Amino acid sequence: MFKRTLFLSAGLVMALGLAVPAAAQNVDGVARPAWAPSGLPDRVVLSPGADAARQMAVAWRTDARQADAVAEIVEAIDGPAFESRARTVDGLSTDGVVRGGQGRYHTVRFTDLKPGAGYLYRVKGADGWSEWLSFRTAADDAAPFRILYFGDTQNSILSKGARTIRAGLMRTSPDVVIHAGDLTGRSHDWEWGEWTAAGGYGYAMVPQIPAAGNHEYSDDDDGRRRLGPLWAAQFALPENGAEGVVETSYYTDYQGVRFIVLDGTTGTSLDALDAQTRWLDRTLASSTARWNIVIQHQPIYTCARPNDTEALKAAWEPIYRARNVDMVLQGHDHCYSRITDGDGKASGEARRAQGAAQGPVYVVSVAGPKMYGLNDRALTQPDRVAADTQMYQTIDVEAGRLRYRAYTVSGVLYDAVDVVRAADGTKTLREPVETLPPLRLCDGDVGPDRAPCVGSAK
Repeated sequence: MFKRTLFLSAGLVMALGLAVPAAAQNVDGVARPAWAPSGLPDRVVLSPGADAARQMAVAWRTDARQADAVAEIVEAIDGPAFESRARTVDGLSTDGVVRGGQGRYHTVRFTDLKPGAGYLYRVKGADGWSEWLSFRTAADDAAPFRILYFGDTQNSILSKGARTIRAGLMRTSPDVVIHAGDLTGRSHDWEWGEWTAAGGYGYAMVPQIPAAGNHEYSDDDDGRRRLGPLWAAQFALPENGAEGVVETSYYTDYQGVRFIVLDGTTGTSLDALDAQTRWLDRTLASSTARWNIVIQHQPIYTCARPNDTEALKAAWEPIYRARNVDMVLQGHDHCYSRITDGDGKASGEARRAQGAAQGPVYVVSVAGPKMYGLNDRALTQPDRVAADTQMYQTIDVEAGRLRYRAYTVSGVLYDAVDVVRAADGTKTLREPVETLPPLRLCDGDVGPDRAPCVGSAK
């Protein structure tokens, strides 16, 4: 199993993607750093292609002097004399000002790569290139690897959300990273500056699989909700999604897992539910992957809101069951929950005791500091729940097992479950850790750390 070690010191982790702030911008009456671009690349984010064994892509930003998207790539060797073998790859460049940002945004897609191979790449700015950055393509066949999963960052991204991102990257050495939406609060340019600074060169070296949340959208003067224009500039995602939702729905095959990303906001607010539902069913039906994992922002089962996301639940949950989806990774609720049986924790425990086959595992988590209070089902429906807790999660993919682990931001193991697949394809769930910490709950105005409870009711 390929492991990459990220030496993410507090200074170095910000070196890539952190431009020197210029004059402050006034946003909603608050002065925000302008995060001005320069002649050197910043905001470099790597993402997988549809076939991650042969395709990767990169997006980055420069000032307006760099008119073209240019990158170089070479298969990695252990010595330093690799530059002469590098090939140049051109891509697409767009005006960042037109998109509500600054400078120019660039995307390049790397194709015809070798499966399971290490590569070095760099991207161009008017005053020079980025450093050489490394990645490894997925293996051609199923093989073990590690997923790192984050819920919403959204608010105070750099000041408080970054510690979760960096803790996850430093402690887990992931092969891919999932973001379950609401990466930013309102998709402002300065927020994307904070988000890319939070992950630094980890985002540039480990493939990122983001889902769009409702906060990646805004309501225009005509009352119609629209995707923030910087989303498509910030990522170079696979272009294989549902009709009308190609910027925010897609799938990627990575080493025996098909990751399917859905856009719940267009499903609930923009009349794109039917198109995504048809696409979801087709994409699962065509999957030959050993495991199928769905990423969406709005949860099927909520842990904070009074009601579940009924439109998505009615349309998508039957497909998840019929097509044998293994996990559904979500955000939006700003609390933590793991649900393995929609009928409740007791029902799930009884089914597991009988050795009954299990359906998808539904997880909701939050990486940033914004918290909501738990709903009235939170102590009976989820198998495990937490309030007022910043968390990150890992999933170790094996031939017959998904090893799911949830950690508090300080690195405490908070939840654990294994999804075990038998030879006939049936799945059972095992909770491998006998003793976990007490549930992290608020008691009135007092939070689980004996600090003030910040979770507000929905």
